[in-house]
Amino acid sequence: MIKKLLSMACVMAMTGVGVTANAATSWNMTAEQPDNNYLTINAREFAKDVKEATNGSLDIKVQSNSILLKRPEVKRGVQQGVVQIGEMLVSAIGNEDPLFEVDSVPFLASSFDASEKLWNVTRPVLAEKLDKQGIVLLYGSPWPPQGIYAKKDINDLSDLSGARFRAYSPATSRLATLMGATPTTVQTPEVPQAFSTGVIDSMLTSPATGVDSQAWDYVSHYYDAQVFIPQSFVIVNKRAFSRLSETEQKAVLDAAERAEKRGWEMARERTDDLTKTLADNGMKVLKLPANVQKEMEDIGAVMTKEWLEKAGDEGQKLLDAFRN
Repeated sequence: MIKKLLSMACVMAMTGVGVTANAATSWNMTAEQPDNNYLTINAREFAKDVKEATNGSLDIKVQSNSILLKRPEVKRGVQQGVVQIGEMLVSAIGNEDPLFEVDSVPFLASSFDASEKLWNVTRPVLAEKLDKQGIVLLYGSPWPPQGIYAKKDINDLSDLSGARFRAYSPATSRLATLMGATPTTVQTPEVPQAFSTGVIDSMLTSPATGVDSQAWDYVSHYYDAQVFIPQSFVIVNKRAFSRLSETEQKAVLDAAERAEKRGWEMARERTDDLTKTLADNGMKVLKLPANVQKEMEDIGAVMTKEWLEKAGDEGQKLLDAFRN
């Protein structure tokens, strides 16, 4: 897919399609989630704000549900100019640099207030790293807190031993392993099929993904464990951004600032409603038993230590700034 789209991008560049002196600039934006997900709704609002502020000289076409690029392809696709702009889960590139997965360290920042504080500390560090790779970080938005979906009661962590557990990032794979489960990487659009074919039988994800994938069709229990709050961010190809006029660049950055604020507001406002939707469709919405919660928090302590070992002095400096 990357090669095919890159070839198309090259042809467009050679023939002058997309950017001319007298025509509007058109960008393709790849978005991970379906249209009714608030992250995609926010992306469309961002694109609308940009178009209005530039009087149509910059038109960002948002393509949802990963139809342009799958999650593992987004960063490289933006970097190479396959698409000009993309939205993706930050921790998906945790293997490149541990600072990209600090938001996925269990119980480090599991409330929205703590998570926003962590993001404000982390954001400039990630922006600097991406800038060196030819990418501009525009805005970030949080997911709801992550909970556990299962087909049975969880009375002890051993109840998940050997479970085929959906993972979507390096951090969630490690978490599943420490829980005694077998991690299996499954991207969001593939979740229903993975459950129906037995590829997975449990998962850690947000109530937003639970609603998007109609989790009540294949699991009966949702444990509102609030393990962590992952971030998604929107990134743009630096060359494409630099080709914009100063007025257009300002319009993009101003719209991005509004989108980041709006994303936090939407996450806070919608989490309870999304969780209620799970219950309204017959799922048991529960808190983890105290003993299981303690075991999960112990795993969080292990993963915090492991993360610091990988992140080194840079990671310690970031955590110190967050905690102080």
